[in-house]
Parts: sequence; C-alpha cells; structure tokens
Amino acid sequence: MTKKLYYESAYIREWETRITRKVEREDGTYVVLEETAFYPHGGGQPCDMGWIDKIPVLDVVQEDGEILHKVEHFPEKEEVGCRLDWGRRFDHMQHHSGQHLLSAMCLEAFQAETLSFHLGEDYATIDIARSDLPQHELMMLELEVNDQIYLNRKVTNYFVSREQADELSLVKQPKVTEDIRIVEIEGIEYNACGGTHVSATGEIGMIKLLRAEKQKGHMRIYFKCGYRALREFNAGMEILGSLSTRFKTAKEEIPDRIARWDQEQKQLQAELIAVKAENDAYLAEKLLADRQGSLIKYTFADKPLKDMQNLAAKLTDHADVIVLFVSGADHKVLLARGGENELACGAFFKQHLNGYGGKGGGSDKLAQAGFANGEDAMAFYLFAAQTLSPIEEE
Repeated sequence: MTKKLYYESAYIREWETRITRKVEREDGTYVVLEETAFYPHGGGQPCDMGWIDKIPVLDVVQEDGEILHKVEHFPEKEEVGCRLDWGRRFDHMQHHSGQHLLSAMCLEAFQAETLSFHLGEDYATIDIARSDLPQHELMMLELEVNDQIYLNRKVTNYFVSREQADELSLVKQPKVTEDIRIVEIEGIEYNACGGTHVSATGEIGMIKLLRAEKQKGHMRIYFKCGYRALREFNAGMEILGSLSTRFKTAKEEIPDRIARWDQEQKQLQAELIAVKAENDAYLAEKLLADRQGSLIKYTFADKPLKDMQNLAAKLTDHADVIVLFVSGADHKVLLARGGENELACGAFFKQHLNGYGGKGGGSDKLAQAGFANGEDAMAFYLFAAQTLSPIEEE
C-alpha cells in the first residue's frame, strides 16, 4: 500500500522514494511509488501533476489503496526523485479550502446544504440545496465568506475513529467507518474530507463569486479563489481599459457611454432600413420595367439572402412574375414566383440542386439554396435561368 505523504503535509513539494511496481496498460505506462505526495483524482478535486526523475506525470489514480502514476515512460532507476507542479497543487488547495468555507457560509446564511463540488480548469462550482439565489444575496454571501478569509482561521486535518467522529458536529456523515480524516476550519466546521487544504483561511487569498444559476431544481454557484480570482480581476481590468480607450471615456463612465452608443446604433439601423427600402423600391420598379416576359433575373455581388427575399417579395406581391436571384457574397440562389404562375419553386430546387452540390429547398412560392462556392452557385443560377426561359416565352 502506498504511503500518502499528502496526508502528512499538503506542503511537501519534493521527495525521494522507490518504485515498487510498474504497470503497462492499453492507455499508458504507470508506476507505483513506495510513498507519494501526488494526490489522485477524488472528491471533486483533480489530481496533482509533476515529475518523477524529470519524467512528466500525466495522471494519478487510486486503486485498492495503491496510487498509480501515469508517466510518459518508465524511469531507468528504481530510486527516484519526485517533484510536484506546485502552482497546480496550491491552486487546488486554495479552491478546496475555499469550497469548504463557502459551503459553510451557505449552510449558515441560507440553511442550504452543498450537494456537489467540482473543481475545473477554469472555475469551480458548488450545487446547493436552494431553488433560487438573488443577486443581492450572492453579494452578501461573497462578503461573508471573504470576512472569514481575512480572519485567517486555522485549518487543520487529522484522523479519528468512528466513535470520535460521532462526537463532532460533522457537516455530513462520512462513508468510511475507520480512519476518518477530518478537515477542521477553526470556529467554522468539521468536515470529513480526503483532499488537500491550506493551513489557514488567509492563504485562500480571496473568493470571487462569478454567478449563480439554476441547475436541476438547485442553485449552482461558480467561483474562483486566490490566484485565479486575481487573474479574473486583471482580465476584467484589461477589458475595461480597452473599452475606456475605445470610447475615450473614464472606466466609471463606460456604462453610460455604451448606452448612448447603443442608442446611436439603433438610430443608424433605422436609417439603414429606410435607405434599403427606398433602394429596393427603386430597383423593383427598374427590374419590372426592364423584364422581358415573366422571368426577372439578377446577379448581386454582395446582397444578403434576407435582403434578396425582401426584394423578391416586393416583386411577386404585385406581378405575375418569376424571380431568380444569385448573391456572389454568400453563394446563395433564390427563386420566387407570384400571381397565378404554376411554377413550384421548392420542387424545382429538389429536382436539380444535387447536380450542383447545393443544399436548400422551400415552398411552391419561394425557395432558396446555398452552395459551397461562388462557381457552383453561378452555374446553378445560369442553369435555372436557361431552364425557366421557356416559361417566360409561353
């Protein structure tokens, strides 16, 4: 059985030990050490990583009391030197202790038990037994939990028997019945836990609650601790700085400046819609006047499909015509008909699109299709124009 140094101290970074077993599996190469400070996956906490004789440790798992370390290849020696990726380990310590503190404050403030904990690469989450959590309560919770960090409460861990555990006010009863590991935050809680933790709440640094959202009838709280929280703050400040430069205004005035900018954009959009409508009306009159027979065809360099649809609607609403458009910008072809014309646009596309690599369809009165490139779109457009020309002559 592997001796677990991380239970003796979470602060062991380097040690020397001996390889007791080597395992070759389909998914990789594993070694078992006589003693290890590499923490395996468990309890919502990811595993540690680091190096065994400068060979990267890729994964750490626990099986039947043994800790298996996945490595790139077997070390050449049996006696090896080991080193943790300390930045990763300390990040996990900050977040796991931060989770205990946050869960304790949720229980105290809202009588809401923590149902699960997950520590991801970007953020950590807890799910609490509560159906809602308004923003003002989330902000109050954040202040409460950071107050406990600043008090720098002592965090200790130790093993107790089942009888000793029964005498403690545990957050929840442990699944194991002997050698129960307790993590105690002084004056806050006793928690049965096998994870790695800081030695005092001050080492958590800070807890930033990012948001809360409903998850299967409960509330999921997203948060970051310590250095991750600092990086989150720095990233936010960088964005604010960019916006401040972009809008040529102070950071605190950005919300008002964005509100004005939004209003300006709405006004410009309204003006653009009006200009488009005027241009479409003019173009519709020109196309109707210049047509020969019932077929109206036109090639657009960069007209979006929605704009082609609007123009086709103007044409077919007031005339017994067939409209065929192609747009070079997004490789789209549109076919529409108005009045009493018997052309079934959707059926026409269904019958002929495959030969040109197009995808689309529609109703009897309107169909549209997209193509992989402009050449295919134009080839189909020319084919459709030639095919539909006899209809024009009838």
